[in-house]
Amino acid sequence: MDIITDIADMQSRSLAARESGKRIAFVPTMGFLHEGHASLLREGRKRGDILVLSIFVNPTQFGPNEDLDRYPRDFARDEAIASAAGVDWIFYPTADTVYPPGYSTYVDVEGGLATVLEGACRPGHFRGVATVVAKLFLSVQPHVAFFGQKDFQQLAVIRRMTQDLNLPVEIVGMPIVREADGLAMSSRNVYLAPDERRQALAIIGALRLAGQAAREGECSPRKLLLLAEGCLHREPDLQIEYVTIRHQATLQETATIDADAVMLIAVRIGKTRLIDNAMLLAKA
Repeated sequence: MDIITDIADMQSRSLAARESGKRIAFVPTMGFLHEGHASLLREGRKRGDILVLSIFVNPTQFGPNEDLDRYPRDFARDEAIASAAGVDWIFYPTADTVYPPGYSTYVDVEGGLATVLEGACRPGHFRGVATVVAKLFLSVQPHVAFFGQKDFQQLAVIRRMTQDLNLPVEIVGMPIVREADGLAMSSRNVYLAPDERRQALAIIGALRLAGQAAREGECSPRKLLLLAEGCLHREPDLQIEYVTIRHQATLQETATIDADAVMLIAVRIGKTRLIDNAMLLAKA
């Protein structure tokens, strides 16, 4: 398993691999890997001749009061998980490598996909995400790239950016991986104190309650949202940023519940911000 820090080296290796007929599978991450990331890597191993993992904590997607400086990092742990998953190359650039002095070119994403929900709560976030993903695609030159569905809106934005910029990369969304108690796996879960983690289980509780009601025939988004909000409000330290039901492709509000309806939740608990989602008519 090679560790590559230079963009030109990364591009050279990838272009040579493509010219020799190799299929490159790519999993971009910010590191501090967990089983959710490992599931992406395992799928990438199945679908590619060469599996590339990138680890880069992207400063341009963090707001001024967010957790860039304290975002968890543990490269030795990441390296072990990558090795176990069969990664061939780890692309591990520095911020100065990705954004050298004088850097001034960004991918602006506009319209409904990027301006609602996370885009409204975190101005500039998707500009940073789209820019770094485009740069990583140009560096790694993958045929296929894998993203987790926990970051549902991010996946939609990346799909749209890839389509709009005619980037020849297949985007694969992978199912959310959860802890045994239902909490969606996230690098930020490490921030949670024991009681905060217990209270955070209200998120999956709300999603399951709304999903059960939808599968039993409730088709009113308003009533499902009231059910979910009631579940979340029972935890005293949990602050709701949004609970909403949207059409999965457009992220526009939906007037009824059908196979495309997704519930998305964002909350704060203590200093930690958590997001989660579920398709309302999916099997429990």
